[in-house]
Order: sequence, then C-alpha cells, then structure tokens
Amino acid sequence: MRNRSAPPFTVMPVLSYPDVSAATAWLQRAFGLVEHVRIGDHRAQLGFGEGALFVADTTNGRTAAGADLSHSVTVRVSDIDAHYRVAAAAGAQILAEPADQPYGERQYTAADPAGHRWTFTQSIADVAPEEWGGTTVVPW
Repeated sequence: MRNRSAPPFTVMPVLSYPDVSAATAWLQRAFGLVEHVRIGDHRAQLGFGEGALFVADTTNGRTAAGADLSHSVTVRVSDIDAHYRVAAAAGAQILAEPADQPYGERQYTAADPAGHRWTFTQSIADVAPEEWGGTTVVPW
C-alpha cells in the first residue's frame, strides 16, 4: 500500500540531532539529501536516491552521536569527488579523503555537525568478494 506520509523503503535509519531544522538544512546543503516531509519541529523525512532516513530531535531518550561510534550511514553517489568537494565546502568534518578501495569502491568519510559518521561510496570496478578476502553467501 502506498502512503504519502511515509517513505516507500524497507530500511530507514533514524539519526538524532539537537536541532532538526538546522540539521535538515545542513544535510541538504552538504550531502545533497532532499527533505520530503516535516513533522513539526521534532522530525523530518529525507531522501537520497532510492533511500531515506529520518532526522529526529533528542527527546524521548534519543541523543546525538556523542563520543562513541554506535552507528554510521553509507550513501551511494554517482560522482564521489564532486560530492566530496560540496561536503567539504559546506563544512563537513572530513574523516577520510576520497580513496579507491580494494573491493571496487571509491569512498570518503565525513562527520556532520552532530557527530554522525557518513561514508559516501561510488562503485569503480566489479570485484568479486573473494578477490579481496570476502565470501559470497547470496549474490547481489
């Protein structure tokens, strides 16, 4: 069933921020996410390609990322280097510069103002998991 009040995706992370409006604006400017639904001043639904996430305030026991890494978000982009330049110019804290990985991805990692870790990835080669030490269980 289609519901215009909810993203049509199976998995949707929820990231908490002290200021939902500021976080939403920053995520759009720095990482290119698109705001689809705003729920008062305490929640927003953002999309990117064929994925979505929720931005939530820090009420009801939720906190921002803090000092410990308890989660991260990986987002596929079509031009990693252009995306990196936009994010860096918008003030993203760059934790790892764009680099080619042995598993066929080019990636960089950044932190947003609340400390959430984001890895952006672009496929650059078709590499079997066995070529870099992985194991294919059920092929994609």
